[in-house]
Amino acid sequence: MLHDVIIIGGGINGAGLFRDLALNGVNVLLLEKGDFSAQTSQGSSKMLHGGIRYLENFDFALVQEALEEKNLWLKLAPHLCSEREFHLPVYAGGKWPLPFVRLGLFLYDLLSHFQNKPAGHADKDTLLKRYPQINPQGLKGAGTYFDGIVDDHKLALECLWDGELEKQARALNYQEVLSVERGEIVKITTRDRLSGVIQERQARFVIFATGPFTDELMKQWNIPWEPSLLPSKGIHLWINESALKLHGPMVLPSQDGRVVFVIPQRGSILVGTTETPVDQEMFNIKATEADVVYLLKVLNDYFPGANVQHKDILNTFAAIRPLVRSASSSDRGKTSRTHRIFRPSHNMYALLGGKYTTFRRMAQDVCKELVPRLGLPYNPNMTLNPLRRPSVVGTFTHREVDAEKIEEIIRTERPRSFEDLVHRRLSWLMPSENLQELAGKPRAYWEERLKHN
Repeated sequence: MLHDVIIIGGGINGAGLFRDLALNGVNVLLLEKGDFSAQTSQGSSKMLHGGIRYLENFDFALVQEALEEKNLWLKLAPHLCSEREFHLPVYAGGKWPLPFVRLGLFLYDLLSHFQNKPAGHADKDTLLKRYPQINPQGLKGAGTYFDGIVDDHKLALECLWDGELEKQARALNYQEVLSVERGEIVKITTRDRLSGVIQERQARFVIFATGPFTDELMKQWNIPWEPSLLPSKGIHLWINESALKLHGPMVLPSQDGRVVFVIPQRGSILVGTTETPVDQEMFNIKATEADVVYLLKVLNDYFPGANVQHKDILNTFAAIRPLVRSASSSDRGKTSRTHRIFRPSHNMYALLGGKYTTFRRMAQDVCKELVPRLGLPYNPNMTLNPLRRPSVVGTFTHREVDAEKIEEIIRTERPRSFEDLVHRRLSWLMPSENLQELAGKPRAYWEERLKHN
């Protein structure tokens, strides 16, 4: 079958492209090597935010765009996103003095067109009451502001489900692209990584939404390409909620210039940061022991009374941010999060960079050029509508999971491994290898059911 467009990559950018194209009547097929949203897009800090730390880089346009998108998604997908008050503690001699923080937070609200809930501040005494374990030495107070938290992989999945409600759109997981043959009609050979079935697929246009793997894959597929990425690892821990007494999310500037987010959610606490150099194989990357030690040190520097230890960790994860390389800087903290669109061939696009929060706008920048080339009118407002097909199991509400619901997930949401089912369809945090029974049935039962999905 000849498709108008084939998208390679099923993370949040691929999902955004897929939904936009599908809603605009394009015959589109998405191919993902693993499970949907199983790499970078499930390894974020679980935030929809403008990026308050990007203000010091003067990325005002990016922050404004991200804030607009954050506030949009809070309306479009309230079952996946929620707004929370963040505290940014300020210490004597710290990187950001309190007046500077207050000015930055006012600018943050200004760039949101004052659609954010108003920023404010808390004095030292108030902060100590809200966060009794925080280090009081040199503490001046805190700035307060509002951002969103999100189930990152579920948002990508629901964008895919929404696109697939259009009859001419289909998304497939576990489809490894073996080769890409350029021409007026692009021929793509794929292998199902679980069944081994090899197929040839054809398209008039191809979009690469392969994120941090793009440089490597373009070389592998013999596509004209200059290396364009500066990979940056994000590292995260899920810790037991009893390990820290938190009033709400916090933003902790670290001594090396990075920022650590500490966000209570889902009955646990997420701790994470980015801007870590990559020294591992990127596919299915893991947090290392050095990463864990680093984050624990930052936590215990700020909360010395808590004494958070390895035993408090429920799970760890890592992912690669596909930053676009800048000729002027190799500093990951200074590298802009703006996206870029490349054209390696007349009927090929590659979408790189950007922030999770701005994925819808990034997709629009490709679609507004591509859709008219297919002879179709492009309506940028199609993606302003709410997602139409929610996941079987939600994220932020109490969820009773029984065998009937899991059977529905297997039937409608296409998990193909136990990991897919537990982490990306049920949004559970514990390591799947520790789970021997699910909904009253042994793990082996569900693994056998998934083989026949």
